[in-house]
Amino acid sequence: MLIRTGIWSLFAAAILLGSGAANAAQSGNTVFVDAWFNSQQRINAAGVSESYHYKWNDKTDSGFSLLGEVFRNDGVATETLASEPTLSSLQAAQLYIIASPDIPAKNPHPHYMNASDAAQIAEWVHQGGVLVMMENDPANADIEHFNLLADRFGIHFNPVLSHHVIGSNYAMGRMKISGNGPVFHQPHTIFMKDTCTISLQSPAVAVLRDRGDIIMATTKYGKGTVFAVADPWLYNEYTDGHKLPAEYDNLAAGKELVHWLIEQAPHGRLRQ
Repeated sequence: MLIRTGIWSLFAAAILLGSGAANAAQSGNTVFVDAWFNSQQRINAAGVSESYHYKWNDKTDSGFSLLGEVFRNDGVATETLASEPTLSSLQAAQLYIIASPDIPAKNPHPHYMNASDAAQIAEWVHQGGVLVMMENDPANADIEHFNLLADRFGIHFNPVLSHHVIGSNYAMGRMKISGNGPVFHQPHTIFMKDTCTISLQSPAVAVLRDRGDIIMATTKYGKGTVFAVADPWLYNEYTDGHKLPAEYDNLAAGKELVHWLIEQAPHGRLRQ
């Protein structure tokens, strides 16, 4: 089931003004955000159950509404895949984001990654899809089953707690991106809180290392691309500017990442 995202909010549009990516022409690409492996529900103010947590339509701290604005500002349509992914359903998108897959503590009925899911997603990538895997620390996300997919690409999420942040001691989650790389051309100071870590096998390569840990990685797989990160660090709480000190620029780094992802994506619908 696909869920379409609404129009920009005035607040988010103001934040994104001047991003350098306000392209009048659409890219022809669509990005799915997953609502199957992370299918958390809450009751909204109207008393209706709604999907939230790393979703385009979630404008609270836990949402991806600002990240969605970045994609749309670059001409990419944002939709939500609320059903189990299949090769057929994924054909409608060129990019697919899976963030922080559920554990029972977050969702009493989690949809764990299985071998069939992993095979179909991997085949979609092999045909040219761009997959973004955003993990989390083991107390907040499933790592064991998610590795059924990640391991296919030579990427393995380690079930450890790294970059633990106590209270508002933001320096404990500070990471420096030097710039001049294939993904991030500019330097950034970003924040991640309570991550896991990543191990790699060739041809996967590290994009960001911090304190000896691999935090971001990428690889090519067939005609497609995989980007992996040890935390869903681009949610609203740390991109809308209301919480982090001014030195942190998660949103600016996120814009660079989105631009790079779009560059890897084919235009139009993937075909077998």
